[in-house]
Amino acid sequence: MALITQRVIPGFGLTMGFSLFYLSILFIIPVAGLLLYTSMMSWEDFWKAVSHPQVVASYQLSFGASLIGATLNLVFGALVAWVLVRYHFPGKKFIDALVDLPFALPTAVAGIALVTLYSSTGWVGKYLQIAGIKVAYTQLGVVVALTYIGLPFVVRTVQPVLEDLESELEEASASLGAGRLTTIRRVVFPALVPALLTGYALAFARAVGEYGSVVFISGNLPYKTEITPLLIVAKAEQYDYQGAAAIGTVMLVTAFLLLLAINGLQWWTQRRGT
Repeated sequence: MALITQRVIPGFGLTMGFSLFYLSILFIIPVAGLLLYTSMMSWEDFWKAVSHPQVVASYQLSFGASLIGATLNLVFGALVAWVLVRYHFPGKKFIDALVDLPFALPTAVAGIALVTLYSSTGWVGKYLQIAGIKVAYTQLGVVVALTYIGLPFVVRTVQPVLEDLESELEEASASLGAGRLTTIRRVVFPALVPALLTGYALAFARAVGEYGSVVFISGNLPYKTEITPLLIVAKAEQYDYQGAAAIGTVMLVTAFLLLLAINGLQWWTQRRGT
């Protein structure tokens, strides 16, 4: 006689159905609509829309700057999380709350603030100008903006893991004769890899679709500092909805493949760890 296992909290069918309904409204139906609208184009029109030199230049800037920004956040976000968890100092609560500022601040306001700081007459930009470094209205400014909006994703994914990682493990490693680098490489880093990859994927995904904070500091120069989301908006404003849909589809597929590769790497590291 087969044993019937009852769940402590029943209702899988109801919750699963509601989850699929919720995802369909927010994600599946809009994406399917975009792909369907793009499929109505001929291959020649589609290729002409997505292979224009201006569009290709925007792809290179958007994905390149997003990868650079996410990589910078991967390193410095982990350091910020480490400092917030492992050390006690005056103003810690204030800095901890400050990390969430990109979440709460409207992206347009963030863009204006970055321009104010990094323009040639800004508080920071005027000193960088002396050193021959120009941030505002350059590709470097795009990287700065995307790094700014992506930092909280890495910090907030790594921070809970560090809080659960007991410091006694590091002390035990040191008592067994391991150096600091060996402890970080053999004890701390393996435990943080899944969280780091998750934060990296979130920061990259956020940066790829960012619009508000970038348009102010980039200068929006075609072939130089024009990002793909801005180009999509420009196409829509010109009533070229098929061109906007084609560019958006390429961006969607490319971003999905990159995120799939990052998630695959995360899955591989988890299996290797177990």
